Formats: sequence, structure tokens, C-alpha cells
Amino acid sequence: MQSSKRRGTAVSLLLAGHPVYTLTMTVGMAVAAALSGRPLLEVGLVAATVLCGQVTVAWLDDVVDRQRDREVGRLDRPVAQGWVDPGTVTFAIAVVVLALVPLSVANGTYAGVVYLASVVSLWAYELWFKRSWMSWLPYAVSFGLLPAFLSYGGLGGGLHGGPPTWPLMVLAALLGVGVHFLRALPDLVQDNETGVRHLPLRVALRIGAPRLLWISVGGTVLVGVAVVVAGLTVGLRA
Repeated sequence: MQSSKRRGTAVSLLLAGHPVYTLTMTVGMAVAAALSGRPLLEVGLVAATVLCGQVTVAWLDDVVDRQRDREVGRLDRPVAQGWVDPGTVTFAIAVVVLALVPLSVANGTYAGVVYLASVVSLWAYELWFKRSWMSWLPYAVSFGLLPAFLSYGGLGGGLHGGPPTWPLMVLAALLGVGVHFLRALPDLVQDNETGVRHLPLRVALRIGAPRLLWISVGGTVLVGVAVVVAGLTVGLRA
């Protein structure tokens, strides 16, 4: 059922961008860049790049899932509620991608390619992997590439920095899997009703949602702490 309370296009696009998660990722990557010793200008560039990448993923999610969101009565999904046309959101994705590509390359050619691959991996999740037991894979790939985005990053095209340390990449990939589980947990009932059989749902059906919640929170926190410890000890670059 669609809500009768409509928003303007700009507000609808903002809400469709999953602002809390998008800003969390943007700030987190900016802080990581700052802690790795990058100057303020480069930290701002990292933030702008990540913001653009994350918002395209969020918009794609709302467009792809609009019918399913409508069926389960998601009142927080602007596209499903009819506040903004799917074509408008798709056009907005294309516009932001036109900015995302040069922004990514401005971090360095290698870093830019790595970040674009990270975003494409999450697009693949929205388009295909979300409905299968392999749903964890795009998150693992996307998060696992983020240390490389930072380690190769610099200002301007070409090669900067060096390869990331493998422990940090592995831990970042595991953190991505944890984030996938945490993000899926609030929608388990709706996903089950609409046949979206991703890995978190399959696990929840076997062990129960409450137990999965504690395992997901505990595991993600532990991996997050391990990422920080690895960053401070092993370091970002090999």
C-alpha cells in the first residue's frame, strides 16, 4: 500500500540513498584515509568518491526491489511508495556514475579501478546475488577491495602507494560479510515472504533469528576490532 504523504524529488532521492548507511560508509572511509596519513584534500576526495559509489548502490536497490517493497508495505522506500519515478532514479544513477568514474580515477588509476570494481560488485549483489546463498560474496569482494583503494590512493592519475597487506584485506572481506548479515536481519520476514533466499535468511531458518542476531553482532564487532588492530600493527601497505 502506497503512502498518501508525498515528498519532492530531491527529498525522495535523498531518502532512497539509504542516508544512514551511506554516510556511515563515507565517514568511515574518510577516517580510515585520514588515519593512514593522507592529506586533507585527499581525505575529501576519498569521501566524495565513496559517497557517490554508495548512493548508486542504494538507488539501484530501491529501483530493483520496488515491487517487492510495495508488496510488503515498506513505507521507507520512496520508489515503492511512488514518491519518485523509477526512471528518475535510474537517470540519477547514470548521472552520478558519470561523476564517479573521474572521481575514482582522481584517487590514482589503480585505486580508481579498484574502487569501481568494489561498486560493481555491490551492483551485482542487487541485480543477481541477493536472491541466492552466494549473497555474501559481493560484500566480501567489495569490502575486501577497500584497503587496496586506500593503499594505492593518491591525488591524480597513475600509480600511488603500494599493495595492501593481506591480513587487512581478508579481515575487511570478513567485515563485509558481517555487514551483509546485519543489514539483512531487519528484513528477514519480508524477504522470506517474497522468496528472497539469501544466505542470512537460510541461516536464520535453521538456527533462529535471535541467535543469528547475536552471532552477527558479536562476530562483526570482533572482526571490526581485528581490522583496527591490524591497521595499527600490520599496517595498510605491504
